[in-house]
Amino acid sequence: MLRQVGDVESTLNTLNVLDELLSAGTDRRIHYMISKGGSEALLMALQNTTQGLSPDFSVLIPLLHLLAKVGHRDRGIGVKAEKLEAVLPTLELLRHNVKNARRAAACLWVLRVFCSSVSTATLIGNNRGLDVIFRLISPHNTQHTRRVSIKMASRFVSEVNCRAAVAKGYVSGLLKLYEDWHSHDPNLEHVPIRRALLHCLLHVTSSQEGRSAMVAEGGMTLLLQITQSCLAVAGLECLVKPAVQLMRKCLPRCPIPLTSDQSAYSLLLPGRSNTHWDADTKLDDSFEDESEDDTEHDEADCHDYEDDLETDVSVLSSRPQPDRSVEELEQYARLCPELHHNFRNSSWAKMSRSVRSRRKSQQPSASSDLQTNLQKMTPCGEEEKDLNAHEFHSHYLRCQQEGQRSMVDRLLERYGASIPHHDPRLYSAAAAQTQSVAGYSILAFPDFWGHLPPPGLEPMAPRRPNIQRKKVLEDIQRFLCPQDVINKVIFDLDDPSPSDQQDSLRFFSKFECGNLRKVMHIRRHEYDLILNADVNTSQHHQWFYFEVSGMVANVPYRFNIINCEKVNSQFNYGMQPVMYSVREALEGRPHWVRSGTEICYYRNNFHPSCRKGSSLYTLTFTVTFKHDEDVCYLAYHYPYSYSALQAHLQLLQRSVDPRKVFFRRQSLCPTLGGNSCPFVTITASPPSRNWKDLHQFRNRPCVVLTARVHPGESNASWVMKGSLEFLCSDDPIAQTLREAYVFKIVPMLNPDGVVNGTQRCSLSGEDQNRQWMKPDISLSPTIFHTKGLLLYLSSTGRTPVVFCDFHGHSRKKNVFLYGCSVKETLWQSGCTVDTSVLKEPPGYRMIPKMLDRIAPAFSFNSCNFLIEKSRASTARVVVWREVGVLRSYTMESTYNGCDQGIYKGFQIGTRQLEEMGQKFCQSLLILCRNRLDYNSKIISHVSALLDLDDSPLDHKSHK
Repeated sequence: MLRQVGDVESTLNTLNVLDELLSAGTDRRIHYMISKGGSEALLMALQNTTQGLSPDFSVLIPLLHLLAKVGHRDRGIGVKAEKLEAVLPTLELLRHNVKNARRAAACLWVLRVFCSSVSTATLIGNNRGLDVIFRLISPHNTQHTRRVSIKMASRFVSEVNCRAAVAKGYVSGLLKLYEDWHSHDPNLEHVPIRRALLHCLLHVTSSQEGRSAMVAEGGMTLLLQITQSCLAVAGLECLVKPAVQLMRKCLPRCPIPLTSDQSAYSLLLPGRSNTHWDADTKLDDSFEDESEDDTEHDEADCHDYEDDLETDVSVLSSRPQPDRSVEELEQYARLCPELHHNFRNSSWAKMSRSVRSRRKSQQPSASSDLQTNLQKMTPCGEEEKDLNAHEFHSHYLRCQQEGQRSMVDRLLERYGASIPHHDPRLYSAAAAQTQSVAGYSILAFPDFWGHLPPPGLEPMAPRRPNIQRKKVLEDIQRFLCPQDVINKVIFDLDDPSPSDQQDSLRFFSKFECGNLRKVMHIRRHEYDLILNADVNTSQHHQWFYFEVSGMVANVPYRFNIINCEKVNSQFNYGMQPVMYSVREALEGRPHWVRSGTEICYYRNNFHPSCRKGSSLYTLTFTVTFKHDEDVCYLAYHYPYSYSALQAHLQLLQRSVDPRKVFFRRQSLCPTLGGNSCPFVTITASPPSRNWKDLHQFRNRPCVVLTARVHPGESNASWVMKGSLEFLCSDDPIAQTLREAYVFKIVPMLNPDGVVNGTQRCSLSGEDQNRQWMKPDISLSPTIFHTKGLLLYLSSTGRTPVVFCDFHGHSRKKNVFLYGCSVKETLWQSGCTVDTSVLKEPPGYRMIPKMLDRIAPAFSFNSCNFLIEKSRASTARVVVWREVGVLRSYTMESTYNGCDQGIYKGFQIGTRQLEEMGQKFCQSLLILCRNRLDYNSKIISHVSALLDLDDSPLDHKSHK
């Protein structure tokens, strides 16, 4: 009936019936009408009705309303309108009725749905549609009809050709209108119109021309002033949010203030020229801990498993041939000293004498001794009173000391530091042997002096409401008022010449693990910090560790790290950086503590100088120091250096009783940077030389543990420290584990990266956890030889029962495992393969289930056992597939804290990380409970750990 021009009454009846039917029903009725050609019928009716000289608006108004309702659900309405030539007649109808709010509003609604098609919007723009629209937008007045027209026109203009709007100068007009309506709306009666104007500006600034016009017309200043006034008025959030979004959108992007994105440090690689690596390398977004949105993902993994899961059954089920021959693998026999060590009678006597001698010479190392000794002493003399960083660098903390009596000795004699499993003299000696690209010679005081965990748990930092908005507005204010910005460079790795640091903090990062490239003094107590890229790369900015001094007590200092790369961070969810105070340490409190307020992580207006399309992010936090002229250190997470590991291994070797603990420290291989990659074997010494005991000693199954392949994941080293100390302890469960297994441990797979303060890569500029499939002996020596050891063990019938690679996770809370399961991968992917015919032992879940019971920080709910294509060359997948280790894991530890169990709401500390390493070792009991005869000393311990049929332990009260 609509396609034919009939009498007015019949047409109105038809329109009313359709409107009632579509209004009463669901969208299914509208879609049904569309499928039957309803849109075309309405368009033809519109065209026929508008053909006369005096269109009948009693029919047109309901027709336009119905067309807008149906067209809103019809994706092809714009194309259909063009085809039936209904667009221009509707525009002409609007042009002749701009003074009639009701008619204009009806036309605007229809034109708006037409503009769902780009070609239709362009057609309207080319026919001077913008001129018609802006005739509807006028300054504030009290006429209701005009207000309605402004609201509808503002919504419509956002869909029209933005460049044409800019070219005609409409940006300036919209800004004036927004200011006018704001100034004449004290009673907040016209907020919807003001919001519509903001949305109009948002769309007009979709082009670079629009954003430039916005800045040139003073729109940023106007919006900032109005927005700041709106912040003080309740109920104007709907205006503040789009206004801030608009200002962020129009804030001009500028390159990061560096001469080059490339790292300040480089190393000539074997077989490559010094210009081989490419500064424009695409950032690897396939990290184990990466995500691509701005929301927190603590309980779900951040990857699109549907696309990334490996679904080829032949790939999942087959075991590739080893990448080297049996003859080549024979070299790794040297890493199995338990197989060829000769326990002679004289050796037993020597071991007994060495134990007695060592115990006599050892001094107590309890934390209580430290507190007692340090609290009794107060600094005296000018050297001890002055905590100037320069004094520490030039006198105390050089790696090598000359003269009769070193300042290190004098410092230790005065303060008597004694931290468990840490010796500053040993650390200093180890650091003197450590090789770095930059040639570090100065020690960071926290690494030299040592760290004790704070006495209590540290809660997650509360997030202030709208903190990100506040920081963004401050950045906009900074752009608008450049005269208020000091903008003085006070530290720069690229320019080592001394800078004027008067009236500013002093910064330093040229020490092991340090990372800080450049510092600019921005405002009186505000500093912009730029991190250094990984050596031989132009990316991976996350880890930071630097010294700051020259502060005034009780003054809030703001630090902005402006070249972060990840799109989101746990710093937005309660995580804080860590800080170490030298003065606090010398007064008996040598703690890395969580510190910082007003913490926020957000996208800024900087971009890498060589990658203009990339975004950078700011981590901002405020620190209020407790002491004047202190020397403090700030870091992303608790630092753990290569030299600390070397000193720690020496202390462990000295501390064990060789009659009970077989502890061998070897070098896996030299690294690219000239450092030695440490390798440790731990098991129980045989009780005697008889054949039975030696046979059991040499035929124990192996457990292989690795850590710190990613240098910025220092939490992995603290977990490893807990495992090492537990395995060397007198704990009866540790003794049981030593009697059951031979532990092969590579505690730091990437020493060079750790030494040089990189986040993810080695000196080759490559992620070493992506090299396991085909490691290069020259560029990835530690991966090459660790894989070689694993293949050697497999070739000799000693395939490890467990392999675990310790990592840190920057995007999730808790501690959890990634494992490998063919069936779970196929189930998750929705693959049609009949998994019932696939044979897969279920034992890969035993350890994570055990950890969920005994480790407070562990969350089984966060674990997954999926095999992704993007992980094909990681340690976890390669060791599972090529070596045949069923229980091949990546253990991820949060940088932040826990959202379950007894640690819920608290940030994780070194005590909890070390506990996690201990608990991981304890979980291995589940694999050997049927093979060991437990003695009476450990039955009570073991029964509590292995009784998996009982109810969950107390610390899992959330389940």
